[in-house]
Amino acid sequence: MTSGDRPRPGTYQVVLDHVERLLTSHELRPGDRLPPERELAAQLGASRQAVREAMRVLQTQGVIRSQVGTGDRSGTIVVPAPARALGRVLALHLALESFPVDDVIEARILLEGFAAGRAARRRTAKDLLRIHAELDAMEADLDPLAFSHADVAFHVAVAGTAGNRLVDELTVAIRESLRGRLLTAMTAPGDWAGLRERLRREHEGIYSAISDGRGSRAADLMEAHVRDFHEDFGSGPDAGS
Repeated sequence: MTSGDRPRPGTYQVVLDHVERLLTSHELRPGDRLPPERELAAQLGASRQAVREAMRVLQTQGVIRSQVGTGDRSGTIVVPAPARALGRVLALHLALESFPVDDVIEARILLEGFAAGRAARRRTAKDLLRIHAELDAMEADLDPLAFSHADVAFHVAVAGTAGNRLVDELTVAIRESLRGRLLTAMTAPGDWAGLRERLRREHEGIYSAISDGRGSRAADLMEAHVRDFHEDFGSGPDAGS
Protein backbone atom coordinates (compact mmCIF):
# COMPACT_ATOMS: atom_id res chain seq x y z
CA MET A 1 0.00 0.00 0.00
CA THR A 2 1.40 3.39 -0.97
CA SER A 3 1.27 6.45 1.22
CA GLY A 4 -1.53 7.75 -1.01
CA ASP A 5 -3.59 4.60 -0.44
CA ARG A 6 -2.98 4.46 3.29
CA PRO A 7 -5.88 5.63 5.46
CA ARG A 8 -5.40 9.00 7.12
CA PRO A 9 -5.91 8.51 10.86
CA GLY A 10 -7.43 11.40 12.72
CA THR A 11 -5.15 11.12 15.75
CA TYR A 12 -1.61 12.17 16.59
CA GLN A 13 -1.04 8.83 18.35
CA VAL A 14 0.06 7.22 15.07
CA VAL A 15 2.83 9.80 14.76
CA LEU A 16 3.87 9.37 18.40
CA ASP A 17 4.00 5.58 17.98
CA HIS A 18 6.12 5.95 14.85
CA VAL A 19 8.65 8.25 16.55
CA GLU A 20 8.75 5.97 19.60
CA ARG A 21 9.56 2.97 17.40
CA LEU A 22 12.38 4.91 15.74
CA LEU A 23 13.80 5.90 19.12
CA THR A 24 13.58 2.46 20.73
CA SER A 25 15.18 0.85 17.65
CA HIS A 26 17.93 3.51 17.75
CA GLU A 27 17.14 4.59 14.20
CA LEU A 28 16.74 8.03 15.76
CA ARG A 29 19.32 9.22 18.27
CA PRO A 30 19.98 12.50 20.09
CA GLY A 31 21.07 15.10 17.58
CA ASP A 32 19.19 13.55 14.64
CA ARG A 33 16.55 15.55 12.78
CA LEU A 34 13.00 14.41 12.22
CA PRO A 35 11.67 14.70 8.65
CA PRO A 36 9.82 17.92 7.83
CA GLU A 37 6.15 18.05 8.77
CA ARG A 38 4.91 17.62 5.18
CA GLU A 39 7.17 14.63 4.57
CA LEU A 40 6.26 12.93 7.84
CA ALA A 41 2.54 13.42 7.18
CA ALA A 42 2.85 11.88 3.70
CA GLN A 43 5.00 9.02 4.98
CA LEU A 44 2.48 8.05 7.67
CA GLY A 45 -0.69 8.93 5.80
CA ALA A 46 -1.54 11.30 8.64
CA SER A 47 -2.83 14.84 8.54
CA ARG A 48 -0.37 17.67 9.06
CA GLN A 49 -2.46 18.74 12.04
CA ALA A 50 -1.87 15.31 13.60
CA VAL A 51 1.87 15.70 13.01
CA ARG A 52 1.89 19.17 14.59
CA GLU A 53 -0.01 17.89 17.63
CA ALA A 54 2.41 14.98 18.05
CA MET A 55 5.37 17.38 17.81
CA ARG A 56 3.86 19.56 20.54
CA VAL A 57 3.51 16.54 22.81
CA LEU A 58 7.08 15.41 22.16
CA GLN A 59 8.41 18.91 22.75
CA THR A 60 6.55 19.16 26.05
CA GLN A 61 8.09 15.85 27.08
CA GLY A 62 11.56 17.17 26.27
CA VAL A 63 12.17 14.58 23.55
CA ILE A 64 12.57 17.07 20.69
CA ARG A 65 13.51 20.69 20.16
CA SER A 66 11.99 22.66 17.29
CA GLN A 67 13.58 25.81 15.95
CA VAL A 68 12.79 27.73 12.79
CA GLY A 69 15.40 29.12 10.44
CA THR A 70 18.44 27.62 8.78
CA GLY A 71 21.67 26.11 10.02
CA ASP A 72 22.73 23.29 12.29
CA ARG A 73 20.31 24.22 15.09
CA SER A 74 17.20 24.60 12.94
CA GLY A 75 14.49 22.01 12.37
CA THR A 76 13.09 19.41 14.74
CA ILE A 77 15.94 17.71 16.57
CA VAL A 78 15.91 14.78 18.99
CA VAL A 79 17.36 15.70 22.39
CA PRO A 80 17.82 13.69 25.59
CA ALA A 81 14.80 14.24 27.89
CA PRO A 82 16.08 16.52 30.68
CA ALA A 83 15.05 16.05 34.28
CA ARG A 84 12.95 19.23 34.19
CA ALA A 85 10.83 17.76 31.39
CA LEU A 86 10.52 14.45 33.24
CA GLY A 87 9.50 16.32 36.36
CA ARG A 88 6.89 18.31 34.46
CA VAL A 89 5.32 15.12 33.10
CA LEU A 90 5.42 13.48 36.53
CA ALA A 91 3.82 16.56 38.12
CA LEU A 92 0.97 16.34 35.61
CA HIS A 93 0.45 12.67 36.44
CA LEU A 94 0.38 13.56 40.14
CA ALA A 95 -2.28 16.18 39.40
CA LEU A 96 -4.26 13.54 37.53
CA GLU A 97 -3.74 11.10 40.42
CA SER A 98 -2.07 8.59 38.11
CA PHE A 99 0.33 7.88 40.98
CA PRO A 100 -0.40 8.30 44.69
CA VAL A 101 1.77 11.03 46.17
CA ASP A 102 2.93 8.60 48.85
CA ASP A 103 4.32 6.29 46.17
CA VAL A 104 6.29 9.15 44.62
CA ILE A 105 7.69 10.14 48.02
CA GLU A 106 8.64 6.54 48.78
CA ALA A 107 10.45 6.39 45.44
CA ARG A 108 12.25 9.60 46.39
CA ILE A 109 13.36 8.10 49.70
CA LEU A 110 14.71 4.98 48.00
CA LEU A 111 16.49 6.88 45.22
CA GLU A 112 18.07 9.52 47.43
CA GLY A 113 19.17 6.97 50.02
CA PHE A 114 20.82 4.92 47.28
CA ALA A 115 22.43 8.04 45.81
CA ALA A 116 23.87 9.17 49.15
CA GLY A 117 25.33 5.74 49.88
CA ARG A 118 26.86 5.50 46.43
CA ALA A 119 28.15 9.08 46.62
CA ALA A 120 30.06 8.21 49.78
CA ARG A 121 31.86 5.43 47.90
CA ARG A 122 32.54 7.40 44.72
CA ARG A 123 33.11 10.97 45.90
CA THR A 124 36.10 12.93 44.69
CA ALA A 125 37.59 16.11 46.10
CA LYS A 126 35.78 18.05 43.37
CA ASP A 127 32.46 16.42 44.27
CA LEU A 128 32.90 17.26 47.93
CA LEU A 129 33.69 20.88 47.11
CA ARG A 130 30.49 21.12 45.07
CA ILE A 131 28.32 19.57 47.79
CA HIS A 132 29.94 21.71 50.48
CA ALA A 133 29.39 24.86 48.41
CA GLU A 134 25.66 24.11 48.34
CA LEU A 135 25.79 23.46 52.08
CA ASP A 136 27.51 26.80 52.64
CA ALA A 137 24.72 28.53 50.72
CA MET A 138 22.33 27.48 53.49
CA GLU A 139 24.32 29.29 56.18
CA ALA A 140 22.62 32.63 55.52
CA ASP A 141 19.26 33.54 57.05
CA LEU A 142 17.42 32.52 53.90
CA ASP A 143 13.69 32.85 53.38
CA PRO A 144 11.78 29.66 52.47
CA LEU A 145 12.02 30.20 48.70
CA ALA A 146 15.77 30.87 48.70
CA PHE A 147 16.37 27.98 51.09
CA SER A 148 14.29 25.70 48.85
CA HIS A 149 16.57 26.52 45.91
CA ALA A 150 19.66 25.80 48.03
CA ASP A 151 18.08 22.60 49.33
CA VAL A 152 17.38 21.37 45.78
CA ALA A 153 20.95 22.21 44.74
CA PHE A 154 22.36 20.20 47.66
CA HIS A 155 20.29 17.11 46.88
CA VAL A 156 21.08 17.37 43.15
CA ALA A 157 24.80 17.61 43.94
CA VAL A 158 24.62 14.44 46.04
CA ALA A 159 22.70 12.61 43.31
CA GLY A 160 25.23 13.75 40.71
CA THR A 161 28.11 12.46 42.81
CA ALA A 162 26.55 8.98 42.82
CA GLY A 163 27.61 8.62 39.19
CA ASN A 164 24.42 6.96 37.92
CA ARG A 165 22.79 9.15 35.27
CA LEU A 166 19.38 7.48 35.47
CA VAL A 167 19.23 7.81 39.26
CA ASP A 168 20.42 11.40 38.89
CA GLU A 169 17.72 12.26 36.33
CA LEU A 170 14.95 10.47 38.24
CA THR A 171 15.97 12.14 41.51
CA VAL A 172 15.82 15.58 39.94
CA ALA A 173 12.55 14.74 38.16
CA ILE A 174 10.88 13.67 41.40
CA ARG A 175 12.18 16.79 43.15
CA GLU A 176 10.73 18.92 40.34
CA SER A 177 7.36 17.17 40.58
CA LEU A 178 7.24 17.75 44.36
CA ARG A 179 8.71 21.26 44.32
CA GLY A 180 5.38 22.99 44.98
CA ARG A 181 4.50 20.68 47.87
CA LEU A 182 7.92 21.09 49.46
CA LEU A 183 7.80 24.87 49.22
CA THR A 184 4.26 24.94 50.62
CA ALA A 185 5.48 22.93 53.62
CA MET A 186 8.37 25.33 54.19
CA THR A 187 6.16 28.42 53.97
CA ALA A 188 3.44 27.05 56.26
CA PRO A 189 2.87 29.03 59.47
CA GLY A 190 5.23 27.91 62.18
CA ASP A 191 8.83 28.17 63.39
CA TRP A 192 10.61 28.70 60.06
CA ALA A 193 13.93 29.56 61.72
CA GLY A 194 13.79 26.33 63.72
CA LEU A 195 12.91 24.23 60.68
CA ARG A 196 15.67 25.85 58.64
CA GLU A 197 18.25 25.09 61.33
CA ARG A 198 17.05 21.49 61.64
CA LEU A 199 17.29 20.90 57.89
CA ARG A 200 20.71 22.53 57.79
CA ARG A 201 22.00 20.22 60.56
CA GLU A 202 20.63 17.17 58.77
CA HIS A 203 22.36 18.23 55.57
CA GLU A 204 25.61 18.69 57.47
CA GLY A 205 25.34 15.16 58.84
CA ILE A 206 24.74 13.73 55.37
CA TYR A 207 27.71 15.67 53.99
CA SER A 208 29.99 14.45 56.80
CA ALA A 209 29.04 10.82 56.18
CA ILE A 210 29.67 11.20 52.43
CA SER A 211 32.96 13.00 53.04
CA ASP A 212 34.11 10.25 55.44
CA GLY A 213 33.17 7.52 52.96
CA ARG A 214 30.54 5.96 55.25
CA GLY A 215 28.07 4.74 52.67
CA SER A 216 25.58 3.00 54.94
CA ARG A 217 25.54 5.93 57.32
CA ALA A 218 25.03 8.42 54.49
CA ALA A 219 22.16 6.35 53.07
CA ASP A 220 20.48 6.01 56.46
CA LEU A 221 20.76 9.72 57.20
CA MET A 222 19.42 10.71 53.80
CA GLU A 223 16.47 8.32 54.03
CA ALA A 224 15.60 9.56 57.52
CA HIS A 225 15.98 13.20 56.43
CA VAL A 226 13.58 12.84 53.49
CA ARG A 227 11.10 10.57 55.26
CA ASP A 228 10.90 12.66 58.43
CA PHE A 229 10.33 15.88 56.50
CA HIS A 230 7.40 14.48 54.53
CA GLU A 231 5.89 12.70 57.51
CA ASP A 232 6.16 15.78 59.72
CA PHE A 233 4.21 17.79 57.17
CA GLY A 234 1.56 15.15 56.60
CA SER A 235 2.55 14.11 53.08
CA GLY A 236 4.81 11.15 53.60
CA PRO A 237 4.29 7.40 53.47
CA ASP A 238 1.96 6.28 56.26
CA ALA A 239 0.69 9.84 56.63
CA GLY A 240 -2.53 9.06 54.86
CA SER A 241 -2.50 12.05 52.49
